[in-house]
Parts: sequence; structure tokens; C-alpha cells
Amino acid sequence: MWSLSFAPLIPLPLLIGLSMLAALAAGAAIVLAGRSAILRALALVVLTVTLADPSLVFEDREPVKDVVSVVVDRSASNRLSDRSAQSQAAQAEIERQLRGIGNVESRIVEVRDAQGSGDGTRLFEALAASLADVPSERVAGAIVVTDGLAHDTPPTAEALGLRAPLHVLTTGREREIDRRIVLVDSPRFGIVGKDQTVRLRVLEKGGPGRAALTVRRDGEIIARREVSVGQTVSLPVRIDRGGPNVIEIEAAPLDNELTLANNRAVITIEGVRDKLRVLLVSGEPHPGERTWRNLLKADANIDLVHFTILRPPEKQDGTPINELSLIAFPTRELFQVKIKEFDLIIFDRYANQSILPLVYFDNIVRYVREGGALLIAAGPEYAGAQSLARTPLGQILPAIPDGSVIDEAYRARVSEPGKRHPVTRDLPGSEVEPPQWGEWLRMVGARARTGSPVMTGPGERPLLMLAREQKGRVALFLSDHAWLWARGFRDGGPHLDLLRRLGHWLMKEPDLEEEALRAVSRNGYIEVERQTLGDNPAPVVVTGPDGQSRSVPLEPGRPGLFTARIPTGEFGLHRIAGDNLTAFASVGPENPRELMEVVSDPGQLRPLAEATGGSSRRIGQETSSDVTVPRIVPVRSGSQFAGSDWIGLRISDSGIVRGVQISPLFVGLIGLALLFGALVAGWLGESGRRFNRKPDAAA
Repeated sequence: MWSLSFAPLIPLPLLIGLSMLAALAAGAAIVLAGRSAILRALALVVLTVTLADPSLVFEDREPVKDVVSVVVDRSASNRLSDRSAQSQAAQAEIERQLRGIGNVESRIVEVRDAQGSGDGTRLFEALAASLADVPSERVAGAIVVTDGLAHDTPPTAEALGLRAPLHVLTTGREREIDRRIVLVDSPRFGIVGKDQTVRLRVLEKGGPGRAALTVRRDGEIIARREVSVGQTVSLPVRIDRGGPNVIEIEAAPLDNELTLANNRAVITIEGVRDKLRVLLVSGEPHPGERTWRNLLKADANIDLVHFTILRPPEKQDGTPINELSLIAFPTRELFQVKIKEFDLIIFDRYANQSILPLVYFDNIVRYVREGGALLIAAGPEYAGAQSLARTPLGQILPAIPDGSVIDEAYRARVSEPGKRHPVTRDLPGSEVEPPQWGEWLRMVGARARTGSPVMTGPGERPLLMLAREQKGRVALFLSDHAWLWARGFRDGGPHLDLLRRLGHWLMKEPDLEEEALRAVSRNGYIEVERQTLGDNPAPVVVTGPDGQSRSVPLEPGRPGLFTARIPTGEFGLHRIAGDNLTAFASVGPENPRELMEVVSDPGQLRPLAEATGGSSRRIGQETSSDVTVPRIVPVRSGSQFAGSDWIGLRISDSGIVRGVQISPLFVGLIGLALLFGALVAGWLGESGRRFNRKPDAAA
């Protein structure tokens, strides 16, 4: 390739000044001397050009290909309906056409879900990365196959940094139908027993304008409501228990809807107990009385109310009332007026001495069945005529005394059901036989009625019974010697582990549920854990964000625990259900941005594409699965790269210079000859003019 270059022999400003003076001198000479001065002007031009030192440059160039980036959206929203097939067909057609254009290199980039980021479709990050090593003059353009829903769209064409046309080919169809839930305000924490308000809107395209909402808490339906589309709705949700409360809000589906994944919003609200209120009633002073008190007082989150019955009604010793330093037992206030304010009621070696009227025991039964918790720590009084089993409490107690009291040394043992129960499973010291803990010296004989004997005494008699009573829970400890472990008697035992777990189970700590289903997403897997007292739990059904379900069997692990590890690459919320239990595992965020809005839209990226000279258009057909990909045309000049049925690529004809040959034009003999010739021509021209001049008429 030939070109002309200049290397001035004097500084460029001086050369420009001399050129201007030469032009003025030549112009003046022509005006004054006429055409004879043209040759002199030519000599000045030759002199000026010689000082500019022009050269002919020959470049040995090797052509290089221009680069076009083809970005194909493989995210979750562009896999809905038949968009994936449309994208595949469009990609194949684009590649076929690009192969027919000479000197163009295509780079295919597939954009998939960014696991765990929640940032949606990152089309333009992928586009920039694909062209990062290409000089801007070699970029012919970019073709993006997508549903039009990108979440990293630059605000302007300048911010895009693409000096070539951007063409957007949009999948999907014109009249798509979809309904979605948009969370406006969702709390993350709530006080147990109080309501939290969730604010949301239902948006839809192609629906009737009214939507039925179903609200679930931990898989249980707690509310149904019909709302107007587009309006902000406030939903009160009761926080039922401590720990995570999974709130699921689902809108009824529409006919022929694109996806049901965005019909559901999931919020995890952490239930926080303001203060756990515990009522401890000790029937009489005994060596283990302070064990319960010390344990409960050590927990700053527990508000303890403790009464010890030191003076039963029948005790009459003549002491004046004004000299008694005792507080009257406020039975009516505790067991009738404020009973529902307590999370747990404990009777420690309490005998029915007519202090509490029978109606108050009826109140306790009702309190338990409505969700309260009751613990009986029994001593010898439980076997006698004043036993609590002979009061209305007997109908909810898990074991009935047989009248015997066993006074002998024995080691408490974890029963077979207890090895599976979270209260006593893996209790330190229970892993060997006999257990590595101290002996107890007394227990009350009883017959199990309901519930599970998680610990046993001599002769496999029930020692610790746990039972559910409708919405509440009951625990029965058939020994008053747990304090021996606390005192270190014969090396003691794990009294803190046992009693704390027992108290937390009674107060419905989620981690101590004996029947529970848990799931967590970790490193591309959903890890499922099933806690049960049974031997053979049913397989769990895993439902993905796309609505597809599969059954997964559980493998036995530790006693009472069954697990499964499920590989998944699908971004979004997965629902795991089995044995009327439900758990959720979110691969990525709970409400993924990628599936919040799924209706395809070529208009979202049109302003950006047109600002680069490109275009944005829909390629999906309304009535068939075919796609219409416009002709791809190479364009070497102009600012518009699109028409009604074509899209253009900017072709630059770039190349790599392999060698350069420079030939000076006015240096050496050639320059001297031209300058000398111009001067001689000017002299001869001037001489000829004088020779041919006619004599003066006067002469």
C-alpha cells in the first residue's frame, strides 16, 4: 500500500511561515509581472516542497479480521417457554451468516446465572470481557440474543464503551402473560407472639386485575386474601416461634402463564423472644431445689418467677401474721389472670396440699393444650395420695405412678427412643455402656401412658418422659436426684446439657424438634436433614423454581437423623416436602432478581442499541416456533448500521504492517534537478520576454 509522508528539514512553524511568504511573493509577482512570473512562482513552490522533504511510503500489510461478539443469554428467564430453542436457532443462523462474511472473526459468549450473587443477567459485563483484548478499531459490532431483560445495562452508549453497532435480537413473543409478587417492605426480625407487617404488590400482564393470595408460615396456611393488582397491600403475619419463621406468600396462577416461580415470595423472619417467662413452684425445700433455680437464673433471657411452699394452709403454729416474713402465694394472679404470660411452668416436688384449687389445675391443662409447656420434677410425693397425677393434670401427664418408690443406686440410661430424640441424643457420657456418669439414688415407679421414655432407670422403668399435648408440651422427670450430677456425686454428669435441652425443647426451640425437616444450599448442593423418631421416613419431594418436582430418598445417618445431598444448578428457591413437613433452600437469594420480571421486552435495550447505530427487534414468531434473523451486512462507511430487514457490521479493513519502504522525492540529484530546472525555466522565460519586446515608437 502506497502513501505520501513528509519529514520537514526545518521546524514546521518556520516552514509554514516561509510557505505563506512564498505564496504572497508569488502572488505579487504574478500581479505585477503577469504570466512570466508563473515560472518564478513554480521555483518557489519547488523550494518549499523540497524543504518539506516528501517521501513515498510503501507498507507491506497483512490483513487482520474484524471481531464481532455474539452474546447469547442462557439465564433462567431466557429458558422459559421455548426461548431456549429460539436462542439456539438464532445463534446457529448468526454463525452461518458470519461464516459467509470474509475477514470477520466471531466470538460466541454464553451468559448463565451467577450462582449466589442475586444480580440477575449480566450481559454487558460478558460483552466487555469478550472484547477486552481487541483494539476498538477492529471491533465490527456486537449481536446480543436475549429476552431483553438485562440487569447491568449501562446508562449511555459512552458508558458502554463500544465504538461499533450493538444489535439486540429479542426472544419470546409479543402477547406473553405473567403475574408476579413484588416485596415493598419485609421485616427480618420479629418478637415471638407479635404480628409483623409485610407490604407487597401484585403486578401482572394479561390478567384480570384481581389476584387471590395465600399466606403460609412454615408450610401451614395462615391466611387467604384477594387483592387488587398494582396496589400496595399490607399483610399482618404472626411470629409463632423463636428461630426462623419461613413466610411464603403465593399468588394464584394465570392461564398460560410464563412461570410460577415469581408468583411466590418467601421471607424468613427470625423470631426473637422478648423475655422467656418461667414460673417455678417448689413444693418444699430439698437439696436439689436450687439446681433448677441456678440453671434458670444463669440465662439472661429468662425472667424467672419462683415460689417455694414453706407454709401449707394446715400448718398452724400460733405465729402472728405480722411476724411472718413470707410472701403470700398469689394463686389467682398466677394461675388464672397471668397464666398465659408464662412460656413454661415447673412444679418441683410439688404435692397437692389444697393450696391450688382444682379449677386452677384445669386452667393449667387448658394452658398446655393451647400451646404452653409444663415440667414436673417428681419426688416421693408423686407416688402418694397427694400426687399431681390425682388432680386434673393427670389427663395430660405422660406417666401414671404405680405407688412405688425405688431407693437404690442406679445409672440413668438413654433409651432407644432417647438415642433418636434431640434432647438426649449424643448426651455426653452416653456413648459407652455403662454410661460415664454418676449414679442416682431414687426414682418413682410409673406406667407410661403417652409420649416417649427418653431415659430409663432400673428395670427399664421410665425415668424421663416427653409428650405433646395438642399444641403444648409436657415433660415428667420421675426422680428428684438430678442435682447429684450438679454436685459432682461420683464424678457427676451432664446436668447442664440435659436440663438446658429439656427446657429449650419445652419452649419450642426449633433445633430440638423431634420431627423436623431442614435444608440448606451449599456449594452447588442442597443438603437435606430429616430428624425423626421413626425408622423409615418417606422420601422427600424437591420442587425447583421452574415447578418441576422429583422424589429423593433419604439415607440413614446418626440415630434419628436421615440425610440427602442433592446436586442442583438451578438458581432460585427450592421447596422440600415430606411427611407433612416443609423446608426451603435458596440457591442464590430467596427471591432471585432473575425471575422477578420475565416478560420479554425489546424496548428496554432499544435506546442503547440505537445510540450506537444498531437496532433492537423481536425475532420470535407469534404463532410458530420459528425465528426471523435479519440479514447481516458488512458496512464500510456511514453511521447507520440497521434497516428493516438487515443489520450491519462496521468493517475497518485493518491490517498488520510487516515492512515499510520509504522513497524520498526531493532529496539528492532529483531535488537539485527540479530546483535547477525551475530556476532555468524562469530565467529563460524572462529572457524570451525581453527579446521579443518591440522597439519604442519614438526611437
